[in-house]
Amino acid sequence: MAAAKDGTAPEPAAPEPTVWPTLRARDALALIRFLADAFGFEETLVVRGGGADAETVHHAQLDWPEGGGIMLGSVRGGEDDPWPLEPGSFGAYVVTDRPDELFARAVGAGARVLREPYDTEHGSRDFAVRDPEGNRWQFGTYRGEPRGTARPARAAAGGS
Repeated sequence: MAAAKDGTAPEPAAPEPTVWPTLRARDALALIRFLADAFGFEETLVVRGGGADAETVHHAQLDWPEGGGIMLGSVRGGEDDPWPLEPGSFGAYVVTDRPDELFARAVGAGARVLREPYDTEHGSRDFAVRDPEGNRWQFGTYRGEPRGTARPARAAAGGS
């Protein structure tokens, strides 16, 4: 890394995502549209079947504009399903700098409200919704603790 003009070390680039939460959907194409419309995920890649299998999503990558992303596909069922996840069993916490704005967008697109925007004890602004497949999505401003910082355990009033 070359030094910045002021002689200080430049900020290291954020690492590319290497953890990809994955889910399955009964109607993957509809879920992809919903996730883009309601939350702002960006459709990066969608691999569909051909012919009679054209409605099947074999693999999709949706990127989160603020970093990271998810992968999903159509539920296939049966013994030949290489990733037999139950639709609607997924849950994720997604960081956003604009939770109130995103909440309004999600509700406007038909997300089912589990918890309206609220402030947490650890300084985050969060909300929780379900998508049409039943998956749980919690969005908030909490970015996690910096790496390498250990903090003592403490009792919490509620879940994550």
